[in-house]
Amino acid sequence: MQKYTVVVCDHIHQAGLDMLENDENINFIMAADEPKDKLVSEIIPKADVAITRSSTDVDANFIKYATNMKAIVRAGVGVDNVDIPGCSKEGIIVMNVPTANTIAAVELTMTHMLSCMRMFPYSHNHLKDERIWKREKWYGYELKGKKLGIIGFGNIGSRVAKRAKAFEMDIVAYDPYIHPSKVTDLDMTYTKNFEDILACDIITIHTPKNKETIGIVGKEEIAKMKDGVVLVNCARGDLYNEEALFDGLKSGKIRFAGIDVFGKEPAINNPLLDLDNIVVSPHLGANTYESQYNIGTQAATNAIEAAKGIAYQNAMNLPIDESKIPSFVKPFLEMGQKIGFLESQMNKSQIISIKVSGYGEISQYVDSLSTFVAVGAMSETSGSTINYVNAEFVAKEKGIDIEAESCVDSSVYKNLITIKLTTAEGTTTISATIFDDNVQRIVAINGFDIEVALHGDMIMLKNTDVPGVIGSVGTILANNNVNISDFSLSRNDQGEALAVILIDGAVHENTMSALDALDATITVNYAKI
Repeated sequence: MQKYTVVVCDHIHQAGLDMLENDENINFIMAADEPKDKLVSEIIPKADVAITRSSTDVDANFIKYATNMKAIVRAGVGVDNVDIPGCSKEGIIVMNVPTANTIAAVELTMTHMLSCMRMFPYSHNHLKDERIWKREKWYGYELKGKKLGIIGFGNIGSRVAKRAKAFEMDIVAYDPYIHPSKVTDLDMTYTKNFEDILACDIITIHTPKNKETIGIVGKEEIAKMKDGVVLVNCARGDLYNEEALFDGLKSGKIRFAGIDVFGKEPAINNPLLDLDNIVVSPHLGANTYESQYNIGTQAATNAIEAAKGIAYQNAMNLPIDESKIPSFVKPFLEMGQKIGFLESQMNKSQIISIKVSGYGEISQYVDSLSTFVAVGAMSETSGSTINYVNAEFVAKEKGIDIEAESCVDSSVYKNLITIKLTTAEGTTTISATIFDDNVQRIVAINGFDIEVALHGDMIMLKNTDVPGVIGSVGTILANNNVNISDFSLSRNDQGEALAVILIDGAVHENTMSALDALDATITVNYAKI
C-alpha cells in the first residue's frame, strides 16, 4: 500500500490532525513546533503535501527543499506568504481554504461596529478595571436608522449587509464588479458612485487587497466624509491609509474606528493604538472555534485528496502538463491571462461576457485558453479566490458568459488570439500573437492595428486625430516626471488615433486627469501588466 507524507508546518485544529492521523494512506508529520530551519531543510524534502499558515513562508528557500512536493495547502484565505509563481515553476499546486472563516469575519465586523457605536470596551474597562460607575459618561448611538456603506459585496460583505439589515440600518453597497440585482434584490441600495459611500454614517470594507484597493480610503476620501463617521476594517491591512486614518481620528472627523487588521503585523507599536477613539483586535477575523475547526478539517481534506491525486480544491495555479500539449501552447495561455487582466483594467466595471477566439493551431486549445483569460479578467476583483479550477463556477455565480470560438486560420499570423471583454460600461477587444522570437505582442486594440509589448505600465489614449496631441501628451508626462519607454501610434479611417505609451513606473491620478482634460482626448486608461 502506497503511503503519502503530509507535513503540517503550522498549528491547525485537532480535528484536522485526527483526519490525517487516521488515514491509512497518509504518513503524517506534525512539525509546527520545529525550528523553521530544521523544518525546511530536513522535513520538507520528505513531504508530498504541506499544510501551512501565516507562520511559515513558502519562499524560494522553502521551494528549493520541496523536491518531492505535489501540493501546498494554505490553511486560510490569504496566500501573501506563498510564492505562487515559484511553486508553479516547480509544478507544485497551491491551494487555499477561502470560505471556512466567512461567518467568523462577518460576526467580528458586527462586533466592531457595535463596539464603536456604544464604546463598549471603554465602558467595560472603566467599570471593571477602574471600578468607576459613571453611566452618564457612556452615551452611545444606535445602529437603527443609520446609513451603512459597504465597500465590496462578496462572500463576507453581503452577509454583513444582511445582519445590518436586521438592525434596521439603511444599506448602500459599492462593488462595480457585481450585478446590481445582488444588492437591490435584498432591498438595499446599489451604487457605482464612491461618493455615496463617503456620505454614509458608518463605512465597512470587505475587498481583496490589491493595487486597486490599497489605500482606497485615504486623506481625500476622509475629507469628504460626514463629521463623526465611523470606519470598520476587518478585511485586510492598508485598505484604509493608516496615516490618514490616524489624522482623521485625532481631529475627530472620524468619531470612532474598529480595526482588526494592520499594514504591518504584529502591530504592537502602531500609532493608532495611542488613540482613545479606536477599538482594535489582533487580526482575529478567523479566531473562532468553529472557524478553526472548518479551516483545519478542510485543509486536511484538501491535503489528503491532493496527496492521492483525487482533487485539488481551490487550486490557485494548476500547473500545465507539458507532456500532453505542444510546447507552443503554454505561452499563449499565459498571454491570454495577461490580456484578460489588461482588459479588466481598461474597462473597470461589472463583466458581462468574455469571448475568446483562436486562429491557427491555437484554436484547438481555445477552451483551455478561455479559462486562463477568465482567471486574468476576474483576478482584479476576486483576488485570491479565483483560480483555474473554479473560474467557470465563479463566472457563473457572477453572471458572466464565457464563449470559446475556434476560427479559420488567420491570413496574417500563424497563430492569433482575440479576446473580447464586455462590461456594463462597454466592450474592449484585443488581438495578440507570439512571434518566432517567443515575444508576446498585442497586434490590435479595439480595431486599431498597433504593435505593443505585453508588459509593464502603459497608458492608452484614444483621441481625435488632430495636430499637437503627441506634443501635449509628452509635455504632461514630462511635467509629472513620467518617463516614456515606448510610444506606439495607430490611426483609423474615422479621424481617430490610438496611442499606447509604455512608461517607467506608475502614474499619479493627477497625471491621468491632465491627459483626460485635453480637448482631443476621447478616452484614456492606465494599466499595469
